[in-house]
Amino acid sequence: MKFTAAILALALGSASAFVQPSPARASTVVKGGFDGNQPMDYSKAGMQTVSDLESLAGELNPVVKFFDPLNLAEQEFWGDSNEATIAFLRYSEIKHGRIAMFAFVGYCAQANGIHWPWAMTKAGDAFPTDLSPPEQWDAIPEAAKWQIFMVIAFLEFWNESTGTHYMRGGKIGAFPALSGEDSPLPHPVPFNLYDPFGLSAKKSEEAKARGLKIEINNGRLAMLGIFGFLAESKVPGSVPVLVGKIPAYAGDYMAPFESNFHTMLYH
Repeated sequence: MKFTAAILALALGSASAFVQPSPARASTVVKGGFDGNQPMDYSKAGMQTVSDLESLAGELNPVVKFFDPLNLAEQEFWGDSNEATIAFLRYSEIKHGRIAMFAFVGYCAQANGIHWPWAMTKAGDAFPTDLSPPEQWDAIPEAAKWQIFMVIAFLEFWNESTGTHYMRGGKIGAFPALSGEDSPLPHPVPFNLYDPFGLSAKKSEEAKARGLKIEINNGRLAMLGIFGFLAESKVPGSVPVLVGKIPAYAGDYMAPFESNFHTMLYH
């Protein structure tokens, strides 16, 4: 029961709204950076600095506070500005936290035999339920894996190419619209990836700010959680609290097509 409650808390505690940080300093910079070798002008108005990170860290975790042992917050990746680098780091953490929350809840669901109510393939093949979550991935058809990867690739492309980029002053954590008047797609899409049912449309700015902090903390916890599952499945006993609860996995997490990649090469 406690385990189920923890899953629900992680799934429902995620934020569904984002706010732009308070303006740091307004200036214009000429940098090459991730846009390519050609320098370009862009304003740093409203982009975060190290001091903003330190303030945010204290709000997220008053005990640990600001923790940057590799001094990443002082860097200038790809020859870009420090503000752009901080935006990249912040967006990377939020994105990885979201994926980890999906992964953690998905692992728990699959481990308990929960799956879609329809057949897995058009041929009528059922979803495998007698396997561990990573073994279930290995067992699905190669075509299904490519479909999943293509959807992910499109979402990544859409996020990086639509609207103002987060490394150029765009809102940290926001995903471009897929549906509605704000979407530049030439065909209708029923829902947005972000807030598909419009539940946060009327939230106050204070509620959005609190929601973002909740999402960041839940994402950090989920990253630790899913990697705990993976570590225990490969090295039994490496996570004492999970001993006897996570089945061993003989496959390779870093080779998602290991079981059938050769079929693409020889057909």
